[in-house]
Amino acid sequence: MPFSYRRALYAAPILLALSHQVVHAKPDKQAYFERIASFPVYLNTDINAETVAEIVAASENGKTLIYTDSETEKAGFVDLSNPHDPKPLGTIDLNGEPTSVAVAGKYALVAVNRSADFINTAGELVVIDINQQQIVATLPLGGQPDSVAVSHDQRFAAIAIENERDEDLGNGEPPQMPAGFLTIVDLKGPPKQWTLRDTQLTGLADLFPQDPEPEYVSINKQNVAAITLQENNHIVLVDLASGQVIDHFSAGSADLSQIDINENDLIEPTGSLSDVPREPDGITWINRQILATADEGDLFGGSRGFSIFNRKGKLLHSSGSQNDHLAMRVGHYPENRSENKGNEPENVAVANYGKEKLLFVGSERANLIFVYELDKQARKPKFKQLLPTGVGPEGLLPIPQRNLFVAAAENDDRGDKFRSVLGIYKLERSDQPTYPTIRSRKRSDGTPIPWGALSGLAVDQHQRGVFYSVHDSFYQQSRIYSMANRHPATITAETIIHDSLGALGQVEPSLVNADATVNLDLEGIAQRADGGFWVVSEGIGTVGDSSRPVESQNLLLQVAADGAIEAVHTLPESTNARQIRFGFEGVAVSGRGADETVFVAFQREWADDPANRVRIGRLDLATGEWSFYYYPLEIPTSPNGGWVGLSEITHLGDDRFAVIERDNQGGPDATIKRIYEFSIAGLTPTADPAPGITPDFPVVEKRLVRDLMADLQQRGGLVLEKIEGLAVTPRGTALVVNDNDGVDDSNGETQLIRIKGLF
Repeated sequence: MPFSYRRALYAAPILLALSHQVVHAKPDKQAYFERIASFPVYLNTDINAETVAEIVAASENGKTLIYTDSETEKAGFVDLSNPHDPKPLGTIDLNGEPTSVAVAGKYALVAVNRSADFINTAGELVVIDINQQQIVATLPLGGQPDSVAVSHDQRFAAIAIENERDEDLGNGEPPQMPAGFLTIVDLKGPPKQWTLRDTQLTGLADLFPQDPEPEYVSINKQNVAAITLQENNHIVLVDLASGQVIDHFSAGSADLSQIDINENDLIEPTGSLSDVPREPDGITWINRQILATADEGDLFGGSRGFSIFNRKGKLLHSSGSQNDHLAMRVGHYPENRSENKGNEPENVAVANYGKEKLLFVGSERANLIFVYELDKQARKPKFKQLLPTGVGPEGLLPIPQRNLFVAAAENDDRGDKFRSVLGIYKLERSDQPTYPTIRSRKRSDGTPIPWGALSGLAVDQHQRGVFYSVHDSFYQQSRIYSMANRHPATITAETIIHDSLGALGQVEPSLVNADATVNLDLEGIAQRADGGFWVVSEGIGTVGDSSRPVESQNLLLQVAADGAIEAVHTLPESTNARQIRFGFEGVAVSGRGADETVFVAFQREWADDPANRVRIGRLDLATGEWSFYYYPLEIPTSPNGGWVGLSEITHLGDDRFAVIERDNQGGPDATIKRIYEFSIAGLTPTADPAPGITPDFPVVEKRLVRDLMADLQQRGGLVLEKIEGLAVTPRGTALVVNDNDGVDDSNGETQLIRIKGLF
């Protein structure tokens, strides 16, 4: 069933709540949205089926959600009677690709694309009785539809007939006939008697005027529809009663500074772009005179933010680089989209929650909803908070009467451990939001310290309230992050690791850059007694596997407090001969001076190791000798198969250690995310025998300390796959963090979990 918070729900009646509609809720001055549940869309189909929850709407009583699923060509229904525990209500086959949905009274209006190709375009407006879940009317449309909206008084529906271009035809640019237009539906009488009128939009835009491509539509209380022509970089206003175009204007362009424009495995907010066409996608009326756009870009532009215009086209506000910076600050910036459109905002919605008018901006690539407070003039939006979503959020649905908000995230890939979901959020009284759990301070140039892909944790032994983390190979120029242990935890500094002493260059020169920075796959960190660090870098490749040849060894590195690599330790030849690509995943240290000893955790079994036995390596620094223990792994229990391994090791004092043991599954397929403790007292580790001989290392006895599944489910989202970091404070509080994979095939969410008194 869907994962949900266990908090009590405030019951409240709900009126019609449509995306892009301004409605009113009870006042609640000091309140923030919290994610209370996530509904994986496959619950309405099959766990193995790919689904796409793109646009979502709510019934008049607010107890039913209706979403479009273009992958399965269905409309799906969800019972939202208890928003903490949404339940599947089934689907309706549409025999075509649904593109949008809106609600008018007891009916759901679903726009369906029935086009044979880009030239022979066709569509239907499918009208569904929500309570009966039956199709009651099908109205033919004269082209390929995109967005649909219903007026506040429910007199009209407006449908953007996009007739989208073929991006593979020639250079992919318009004009490509047929042209798009706006269809107006007069909602008078029963659905079969509804009538349709078309408004032509040609000859308006400066760019490709003969081929308008309407994308999104929003209707204000005067029944004026605002339509974005994305590729045309234009906005058109249509009076729905008369069907006449009453105004239109260019969305213009923006200048951007301090943004990342290079995809080089580094987040570098040092670039700039000039005259970037906004090319808005989503649009919403803020009031009768002012509207907002999500400036996604599609053809030549995409200005990475949102804009606010009056109805005459005067620009009142442009967010500039703020949304990219906010994403960087919380670890959600998609570095692999830097040469495209950065965080890529796709949709916007507005609603009144009490005395607050809130603007929601959905970022398709950062997987965030940016929430802003608006003043009466809407000229100075004030950032309020951000919400984590599934991968690829598009549909935004405020439900203010119940203090709820819903986001539909369309991307779905069971193999990559993320599912298409409906995220459910509730406005709750609190001093600050739960998310983010980590954020960064600004650098001296005013940009945030960018971060992501955290792979290890360590507590400072000398300064209370300070801990450290590292990132893995997703980013180059490896560094150590210093954090203040508060909520949210704050990255206060970054220490770039460097090979100025030449220690790494003598062992793995390919990992050293020309400026002496290094590109390691850091998977663990531990602080030394002198204030320096031990870090481990996971090797690349498997011995004897031509498809994954060995490119680098597993390395244990001694790093000074200023980031200088002082020494590099490699495994014995007999151990390296057994290397597989799942190597060092954590490091711990005990003792000091002549008694200093380092321990490393291997993720999975290496060649010749018995099944479900993974190594704990011990390096005696006085002798330079390696020896090993075996740690007993759990057997995988996920319905999706996979494997189980270690991802962290932490010294607890004396002979005691804690590890994270996890499977490689996420969401509903995840079953093993645990903290175990073991002792090496009375055990004597041994060296590796010759390759080909099964080692006989002593096996530690483990004790379950914490099953993390409940902690992860309590966050309201799907269970995260890569629980990678564990540190323990002097007072016994456990800090646990996940690796967000650099927002690549991941929703980018980083959860830092604190468990008081665990040790």
